[in-house]
Amino acid sequence: QVQLVESGGGLVQAGGSLRLSCTISRRTFDFNAMAWYRQAPGKQRELVARITSGGITNYVGSENSRFTNTIDNAKNTVDLQMNSLKPEDTAAYYCNVASLGNNPYWGQGTQVTVSS
Repeated sequence: QVQLVESGGGLVQAGGSLRLSCTISRRTFDFNAMAWYRQAPGKQRELVARITSGGITNYVGSENSRFTNTIDNAKNTVDLQMNSLKPEDTAAYYCNVASLGNNPYWGQGTQVTVSS
């Protein structure tokens, strides 16, 4: 069993920043990739960014210009630095880890609310 605990969400004004953190109960090297997803009310959950234990990152859409995904293999944490936040970034953000041939694990989510 793998536990993922997200933290760092909150309420911020448009243009502000938040840093989300995901603490993983196992070594990051045990997984092929760690990812951040988000789900806004009434919408499907969508991928925001993905990172490997080697630090290779992928972002969806234009988020790479505002978001930075980092990993600390020594602490087994994955962070998502979000800058220049927009009201449309408002969502519950979820940490996800996956390895080949196994079901992914999800955190409980952390709420990000961006006011205009």
